[in-house]
Amino acid sequence: MTAGDRKRDRNVMPDRSEGFGERLLGVLLDRAHEMPPQLIAPLVAEEVARIGGRDISILLQDYEQLLLVPLPGRRLTIADPEPVEDSPAGDSFLHRKTVEVEQNGTVRMYLPLLDGSDQIGVMVVTLDRVDDDDRRLLRRLAALVADMIVTKDSYTDQFFQARRRAPMSVAAEIQWSLLPPLSMTVPQVEVAGILEPAYHVAGDSFDYALNDDVLHAAMIDAMGHGLDAATMATVAIGAYRHSRRANTDLSQMYAFMDRAIEKQFGLDHFVTAQMLSLNITTGHLKWVNAGHPAPVLIRDRAVLGRLESPTTLPLGFGGEQPQVSEQMLMQGDQVLCFTDGLVEERRSGGERFGEKHFIDAINRTVRAKEGVRAIARSLSHTLKGERGGITTDDSSLFLIEWRGGAADHLATLR
Repeated sequence: MTAGDRKRDRNVMPDRSEGFGERLLGVLLDRAHEMPPQLIAPLVAEEVARIGGRDISILLQDYEQLLLVPLPGRRLTIADPEPVEDSPAGDSFLHRKTVEVEQNGTVRMYLPLLDGSDQIGVMVVTLDRVDDDDRRLLRRLAALVADMIVTKDSYTDQFFQARRRAPMSVAAEIQWSLLPPLSMTVPQVEVAGILEPAYHVAGDSFDYALNDDVLHAAMIDAMGHGLDAATMATVAIGAYRHSRRANTDLSQMYAFMDRAIEKQFGLDHFVTAQMLSLNITTGHLKWVNAGHPAPVLIRDRAVLGRLESPTTLPLGFGGEQPQVSEQMLMQGDQVLCFTDGLVEERRSGGERFGEKHFIDAINRTVRAKEGVRAIARSLSHTLKGERGGITTDDSSLFLIEWRGGAADHLATLR
């Protein structure tokens, strides 16, 4: 090939049409089934190069939800972690959108890696120029990469190791392995949760499931610290899932979980819990409180009050059959469940953090942030900062936003 031929070859635009994109994604999907986890990165790099992309990075969220850290891998660009706040990668991650930044005559594209609606990270790639074909293809490619990472995560420690930025306790390892995805979004409802301290959490956990038109959710706080608390939390969440999947009502669910804790650990151990169910079509909320802090109701970007209700004894103490409380939500309402470490912690001067500071921090955060995921993580970090970084007890939260409406249009091909 002559020098002129090579120059003309460089000037040929890569084929990025929808037909080519379908073939490219098909090849990637066909290869991915038996692909060892460590080969995902070079495979993605190869496929992106075919559309003229280069300098590819895959950024994953760290466990504290502060940074997006680069995944090591052959043919990937490894740079410094990017902050979730105030960075193009963080903007793409938090708001589930493509962000384009022009750099020296090229375009650096940041594409959210979404597993369903759960944000796991960002794919970053540089192209000389970008059109709508590129955007469509890269969005689909990023979705496929996210699915591959989540699927292969069950087979390897590599993704866990990339996300971990500090030594993690055994109790925290147990709790993180127990969790559902940290966020979920469908047209009618969105949820997000965060555990603190991320690398030493022990007794706090949450769980949820969307079954037809009902969102089921629970937040629990097992007494104590370390492995004992993590073990109790594991039994409590396991019992919750078992009773939920047996279609029991909330009061029966409490009784089953209570017996499980008492039988396994005796009457000198307990778990506080909040179990909820929300009809995502009507906004009808029901809940049972087992010695847990009452949830906060947020309306029109401000705290309306606490969802106070009759409470029964914590799980393991053999409390009476609990009363199921009910509330009709308005569209846009948010319900914040939290553990007592958020309000009972002492500030750096020794003063108890308290509910007033807690409510004030919620109001400031919901006015400043958009989106449930951004609110949850920002609120947790704000509260930790206002305590002077002190976290002597688990301090976790779980946020639900009800929107109403329907999702049937998503099942219609157009």
